[in-house]
Amino acid sequence: MALTDGGAELTPRSSRFQRLWLPGFAFKAVVIGGGYATGRELVEYFLPSGPRGGLKGMLLAALAWSIICVITFLFALASGSRDYRSFFRSLLGKFWPLFDIAYLVCTVLVLSVFGAAAGEIGAAVFGWPRVLGTLCLLLGITLVAGWGNESVERLFKYVTVFLYAVYAVFIVLAFTHFGARIAQNFASDRTTAPWAVSGLTYAGYNIIGAIVILPVLRHVTTRRDAIIAGALCGPLAMAPAIAFFLCMIAYYPQIGSATLPSNFLLERMNVPLFHVIFQVMIFAALLESGTGTVHGVNERVAAVCRESGRGFPRFSRLGFSSGLLVISIFIAARFGLVTLIAKGYRFLAWLLLLVYVAPLLTTGLRRVWRHGSTAGREDSSQRRTE
Repeated sequence: MALTDGGAELTPRSSRFQRLWLPGFAFKAVVIGGGYATGRELVEYFLPSGPRGGLKGMLLAALAWSIICVITFLFALASGSRDYRSFFRSLLGKFWPLFDIAYLVCTVLVLSVFGAAAGEIGAAVFGWPRVLGTLCLLLGITLVAGWGNESVERLFKYVTVFLYAVYAVFIVLAFTHFGARIAQNFASDRTTAPWAVSGLTYAGYNIIGAIVILPVLRHVTTRRDAIIAGALCGPLAMAPAIAFFLCMIAYYPQIGSATLPSNFLLERMNVPLFHVIFQVMIFAALLESGTGTVHGVNERVAAVCRESGRGFPRFSRLGFSSGLLVISIFIAARFGLVTLIAKGYRFLAWLLLLVYVAPLLTTGLRRVWRHGSTAGREDSSQRRTE
């Protein structure tokens, strides 16, 4: 027997994992990206606030993610949106093309950061030219994204398990090797930098992940599931970052000048095998983040093709993804990881606040409220009839 909520049907094929946990894992996959996985974003946005202020900023960012994801998922359910084009046509009306422009800027910028991070990892670990590491990542993204929804969801699932396991080992090694330094730096923290601004800025540009993962919301068909799945997004995405940040405190503030803070810590742990495993994990994180980003664009194009009565076959997905990624290669090579994170992401935060967060918290919230009231009345009427 099918379950319904407000007219939506929950098919037996949608498992509990797909309904409640997959959106959070997918959101984490997009957020973790090039700067988070290497530690560079955490240094840029949280370390200046000191150990305690940095943690406060991270917790605030996680809370903001959960709130926005819950409202986004509920609005997607209310409007029947499963790709960002239909979502913003419902949210912005005739002004929906504004988000298309913002999303294109976001996609190219984010992919450029991922490419720059992969280049830095290849250079640091294998001594490769930076462009070779970038090319390896972009080839992997193209292949996975070209295979469609099921391929992308499998990547989210398996890389998540690998990522959490490696971060767990990383924490154990960090506290084993320099736990005393972490405790000492926490105890002596006197930093007074404004942590709330940094936390909200970081949350602001990463919240694009809630839009990128709209295709996986096809499994979410009830308001209850949308609320639970959205609430889980913040903790699932921020937990590895908090663990990573705690480890970095051991070398605060000098780690702030490192392009790859992860490599900075791994060199001091001096465990060669784990050093390689951790860098492989970062590459896998970059792969799933980049794939999630490109997949969101592919689904946008696929929706247009369906409306016009045309298909969007696999070779077209591959070709479109390749073109997008080639542009990103040149930007990554031109500006580098540190500059892209420090300057590009701050601009992106303000852009997304204007075209996504502000409309969602006004127009979107009103529609979610009306949809909830209507669904509640329908449920009450159905119970009286029964």
